[in-house]
Amino acid sequence: MGFMAPNLPVVDHEEFVRLPLRDRIKIIVLKWVDYGYGVPRAIHVLYIVKLVVFYAVAGIAIATATSGLPAFWHVSEWWNQPIVYQKAILWTVLLEALGLGGSWGPLAGKTKPMTGGYRFWARPNTIRLRPWRRVPFTAGNRRTWFDVALYLALLVSLVVPLLLSGVPSASLAAALPANTSGLVNPALLVGPAVLLVLIGLRDKTIFLAARGEQYLPALVFFAALPFVDMIIACKLLIFTVWFWAGVSKFGLHFTSVIPPMVSNSPSMPLKWLKRAHYRDHPDNLLPSHLASFMAHGPGTVVEIIAPLTLLFSPWPWLTLVAVAIMVSFHLFIISTFPLAVPVEWNALFAYAVIFLFWGFPNWQGYAIWDMSSPWLTVVLLAALCFFPVLGNFRPDLVSFLPAMRQYAGNWASATWAFAPGAEEKLNRVTRSAGNQVDQLIDFGYDPLVSEIFAQQTIGWRAMHSQGRGLYSVLLKNLPDIDSRSVREGEVVCNTLIGFNFGDGHLHDEDLIAAVQDEAQFEPGELIVVWVESQPIHRRIQCYKVIDPALGVIERGTWNVEDAVAEQPWLPNGPIPLDVTWTRPMSPAPMRHADQP
Repeated sequence: MGFMAPNLPVVDHEEFVRLPLRDRIKIIVLKWVDYGYGVPRAIHVLYIVKLVVFYAVAGIAIATATSGLPAFWHVSEWWNQPIVYQKAILWTVLLEALGLGGSWGPLAGKTKPMTGGYRFWARPNTIRLRPWRRVPFTAGNRRTWFDVALYLALLVSLVVPLLLSGVPSASLAAALPANTSGLVNPALLVGPAVLLVLIGLRDKTIFLAARGEQYLPALVFFAALPFVDMIIACKLLIFTVWFWAGVSKFGLHFTSVIPPMVSNSPSMPLKWLKRAHYRDHPDNLLPSHLASFMAHGPGTVVEIIAPLTLLFSPWPWLTLVAVAIMVSFHLFIISTFPLAVPVEWNALFAYAVIFLFWGFPNWQGYAIWDMSSPWLTVVLLAALCFFPVLGNFRPDLVSFLPAMRQYAGNWASATWAFAPGAEEKLNRVTRSAGNQVDQLIDFGYDPLVSEIFAQQTIGWRAMHSQGRGLYSVLLKNLPDIDSRSVREGEVVCNTLIGFNFGDGHLHDEDLIAAVQDEAQFEPGELIVVWVESQPIHRRIQCYKVIDPALGVIERGTWNVEDAVAEQPWLPNGPIPLDVTWTRPMSPAPMRHADQP
């Protein structure tokens, strides 16, 4: 892999783009086993610099300089200061809300420009996605000047408390008499909390991008709770994130996440170790026993047992071990450079583990049983667990982010298949970025190289369970699939709304309808196969086939067991599908627009 050049499959480029879809997927997948996505090493360096210099050093410098604390290199003087923790969260929310945190850059499908976020959300007439249709005053799918004003007000409301010095707190003084930096003024935290809610009701994209499901509760705790209760509530918050993420990994999907994740890690240079995560490379790329152990040993079990230990441990030695485990857990995720690139989120959680559980340990009066009222503990736990529980049973109602199913492999997903030339119609949509291939060409890559590089993500999707189902539906419904441009839904979504984090709810029929308003695809020019996450109590996933010109034209299901048991390139053909509904006269839209 070159420092500036991408790593592509070793094949004639012109021959590759003419191959059938399944042959291309097999070539991409076999390349991914050894080299991952194949971005130039310079991209990894860029992300490291961004994380260390722009996020960590700059964030700490701002927090310490505005709080009357010693300079950022005096770590021992600031690491356990509550106001630094508060400002670290404000800084993170600000960067996420700007689009400079997760889902940024080439690993998220953004090359030129590398930033989505504010380039879309501060611009009227871009696509706005409301979370629930029944919420009043949220009709429409385009961003208005009112939405832009709300968004800009949110940014200002985050900057103000970040830059202002702390104020005295009686509850803080009672717990830490020597503290002189105070806390962020609680009154200044009401604004961002309220604005996140208002924006979230009108536009789920910005709320999810700002990671409102995790940071909004923290802002509420900062504003409303006395100091000791605030610390304990933040412990409960981070615990529920870990716990429900661990629970979500007990299904059949997560084991398939580990091999491509390890293969994509630039910190894993040993080719034999990457291949060891697959059963029998190159013939059988199902997860090996090693991958299963990594998924449910250091993965699932650790993510539940270590947080439980942190929450209840009365002993320093045990707490220190659990802290080290969870810090290592988040650093490992950073080292793999996952395609959603949530490196800032993982860095913040690594710091939060140390700050909350080692800086304010249970044996010093910060255990959950030390909260001012046991009823407050119960209410907070119930509130924090509401969306994870609902989202596991009714994933259609809750984004996988509030459902705390990060990295679980059980995602709502989609694949878009364009008839020849039809992808260009996306350029009619009001947005701030071009199609991924066009971005790569503008960046300086050869058109064929750009096309092949863009296809890397369809191989990545095939390595996950839902990919085998999505491509099975395409193969069943589109006899001309080999001549179409097949694109990963997340990447297309990024070019249309400036963000995606693995949540297929951001590119379901609501987005497709919004795109159709301007793109005006003819019947059959674009076919999207979309699948919902698997509910925790069912063994199937429900899919839809969507034609933007006609709406949903087919519904059906597949068994998850069939999906996880098949090779990524479907050598045996489509997995079994159960078609439950078909739109009358639906075969016609499956033809090309130029076919009789």
